[in-house]
Amino acid sequence: MRNIVAWMFNGLYVVALLTCAPWLAYRSWQRGLSLTPLMGRFRGDAPHRNAKAKSCVWLHAVSVGEVGALNTLILELQFRLPETQFVLSTTTASGFRVAQQRYPNLPVFYSPLDFSWSVRRALRHIRPDLIVFCELEIWPNWVLAAAQQGVRTAIVNGRLSQRSFRGYSRFQAIFSTIIGRFDVVACQTEADAARFRAIGATESAVSVTGSLKFDGAEIDRLNSKTESLRQLAEIGPEDTILLAGSTSAPEEQIVLASFAELAGSFPRLKLILVPRHPERFAEVAAWVQASGYPWVRRSQLDREKMAGWRVLLVDSLGELGGWWGVAQMAYVGGSMGPREGQNMIEPAAYGAAVCFGPRTKNFRDVVRQLLDAQAAEIVENRAELTDFVRRCLVDVTRRQQIGNRAQAVVLRNQGATQLTAELLVKQVAQELPTGRLSNGPPAPYIGRLGHRQRNWLRRG
Repeated sequence: MRNIVAWMFNGLYVVALLTCAPWLAYRSWQRGLSLTPLMGRFRGDAPHRNAKAKSCVWLHAVSVGEVGALNTLILELQFRLPETQFVLSTTTASGFRVAQQRYPNLPVFYSPLDFSWSVRRALRHIRPDLIVFCELEIWPNWVLAAAQQGVRTAIVNGRLSQRSFRGYSRFQAIFSTIIGRFDVVACQTEADAARFRAIGATESAVSVTGSLKFDGAEIDRLNSKTESLRQLAEIGPEDTILLAGSTSAPEEQIVLASFAELAGSFPRLKLILVPRHPERFAEVAAWVQASGYPWVRRSQLDREKMAGWRVLLVDSLGELGGWWGVAQMAYVGGSMGPREGQNMIEPAAYGAAVCFGPRTKNFRDVVRQLLDAQAAEIVENRAELTDFVRRCLVDVTRRQQIGNRAQAVVLRNQGATQLTAELLVKQVAQELPTGRLSNGPPAPYIGRLGHRQRNWLRRG
């Protein structure tokens, strides 16, 4: 049965690859990307396992968001499993670049395409004891090949939307065979857990651990990364920052129009734009230039002083988490178009007054908690965005109350890293040093998440 399923998917992938080949070539040329990584993924290129390591854990993150979500989990696992080798694969070019920056001591590589020969070759090189997929990565040949070689598999930060659930349910007979092979399915919510069980995950494998993204969110605005960016951009204490992050077209134009309505009345208001995709930097720069306000690119700040700007375009990758910390008001992008929202946990953790558009299915549970706590607002269009920002500028106390409530929501939801790590450690065949599991996470991790959470709980 496994071989039939494997070759069935091989055939489907070949047809899809041949059909999409002209489009892939065009998109790669348009973005200035090389096809070399794609060929490596087709072959199943992967790093070789360190012969001295007692065990090996292969972590997979699709793109930038998943790479960031794994941050605290990787730190925790490295602490608990000091003699284990960790390798990290990604799917996208932006995810690959950010992973290399964030984890310079880990082997980072592009994940194999889900052809049976590609994943088998990668598995032969890495020889992992455990493969950890972040959020929703159910690749049939990858999972089946791991099972054939006795490699345990896990999903962490698992989420399964109603739409994805309906899609998998249509092919229940096939996908239940695959999903039932996961040893751990650590879900963000009870609803996600119920859907995973319904499509074939075993009862013993499924747990609700919460979202890793809450644990990975920085709370301290005085952290070194944010402080260095604040100094680089010469943002003073009298400046008020509106930051629009992870934006997609036409959100930058909407935000620029709102800023234009307010800029004259609020001379210390500044706008920071952080588009989600680097290939759009030039397009957004043209819109900013047309606005007529003094502006600067993030890449220029490294070379020269650019005081007096009103609009800053962040044309870099992997810095958004730091930039959120300079903002008093935050618009979270991907929420006025088809992308169904981006991560609003990071600005909420800093205590910014957060708003986003109406399309946020990717973060449905987070949105519900923020709205229930009156810790964020939905803005349907430019007029509502302008109104939200104006009210935040006029009533500073109200703006701070919104931010404080948002930060409290984040703190209440922390703890997924510990629960998830405990599940994964049990899957790794390694005798742990005495006291590792009872001692908890390393000191920097406790410092960021532990004492602040206790302080907030004491405040009520």
